[in-house]
Amino acid sequence: MGSESEEITIEMMRESFYSAVVSDALDGKGYRNQCIGVPLPPYTGVHKLVGRCKTTLWEEIDFEDPEPYALELKAVDACRPDEVLVAAAGGSMRSGIWGELLTTASRNTGCVGAIIDGAVRDITPIKAMDFPVFARGVSPYDSLHRQRVMSVDEPVEIGCVTIASGDLVVADEDGIVIVPQKVEEEVVQAAWNKVHAENEVRDAIRNGMSATEAFETYGVL
Repeated sequence: MGSESEEITIEMMRESFYSAVVSDALDGKGYRNQCIGVPLPPYTGVHKLVGRCKTTLWEEIDFEDPEPYALELKAVDACRPDEVLVAAAGGSMRSGIWGELLTTASRNTGCVGAIIDGAVRDITPIKAMDFPVFARGVSPYDSLHRQRVMSVDEPVEIGCVTIASGDLVVADEDGIVIVPQKVEEEVVQAAWNKVHAENEVRDAIRNGMSATEAFETYGVL
């Protein structure tokens, strides 16, 4: 499983991957700045998220939107299985731009989580749905006439990391890592190899091998 000739699926990544090992694999390929550099902790009780990004770009407004919610609803309805809704809202805490109803609708399309560079609301019912949401914070305010989506499926930036729809994302309590599509295959294989090498090292250390000897033997830390 996970050999050079066998595809490593999203489900296999969910079982085995975590943000640190994916970051290490990116480092090894020369991509050393792929971890989102702002705190977006898990807010809804599910502490791991692996999927493909679907990007939305948000703006603050202070007028009555003639087409309220139009693009955000379009984005949610267009989500596909294993996609993660990414909201680039510039860290705005003006309103809770993700809540229970969007979570319910997105789950119906196969969306597996949300990453919100802004505020969310309806935390309790979203927790009951076991839906992972990573966000800057919480706010009870509705986004109506406060914030809106400007574009869908265009590259966005969060915490100095550029994110495109289709990019692989691995998020957990350590942070959020974005894998660009152009290097995904080799990064995923490298991460897979390191996960299994680390398992061997862990077993060796538990059986009494020193950390120095383990590193000299396996080359993994």
